[in-house]
Amino acid sequence: MRILLADDHALFRDGVASLLGAWGHDVVGQEADGAAAVRAALRLRPDLVLMDVAMPGGGGLAATRRLAAEAPEIAIVMLTASEDVDDLFAAIKAGARGYLLKNLESGELRGMLDAVERGEAAVTPAIAARILAELARPATAPAADPDPDHLTERERDVLRLVVRGLRNKEIAAELGISENTAKFHLRNILDKLHAQSRAEVVARAMREGLVEDV
Repeated sequence: MRILLADDHALFRDGVASLLGAWGHDVVGQEADGAAAVRAALRLRPDLVLMDVAMPGGGGLAATRRLAAEAPEIAIVMLTASEDVDDLFAAIKAGARGYLLKNLESGELRGMLDAVERGEAAVTPAIAARILAELARPATAPAADPDPDHLTERERDVLRLVVRGLRNKEIAAELGISENTAKFHLRNILDKLHAQSRAEVVARAMREGLVEDV
């Protein structure tokens, strides 16, 4: 296979390149950052890019997303020290066809490259087990709000000032927020109290005791 290496550690790249050459692969280029890896891959059109996750120039995940969109025929396999599950799933979603850790044995790497050449995913049993374990985790449902119309503390502050007769600009100055933020809170208050106007909001607030005496 024609392979491009993307890793910001030159000594690591040289070591992997030597292994690949000994196994009969052609290392067509080496790059030290994500942006350069994208440019080189689009120019050289290798069969495979071995891509690190953490690199300058946007990193390997951003580079993988771009290459998957612009050159989907190029296989991308992450070769990284990151065991973070978030990085693993982000890489898969970005379009990577494999995720390998740098601590794997050279024989494992060779086997994974053979798998890529056959069109298979390059995932070790340990990584596959992590993927399955993560997928098997029950989804955590967001806690239901017992009162979806409940006003937040900030909205109560705004409502109190509306009842006092202050306009949006004055409310903003009083609370140390922007006028747009004051308008945003007022819109939320109108929605939650199912009111059509400031006057209606004031009337309901006074009638139902939504704010303390002002």
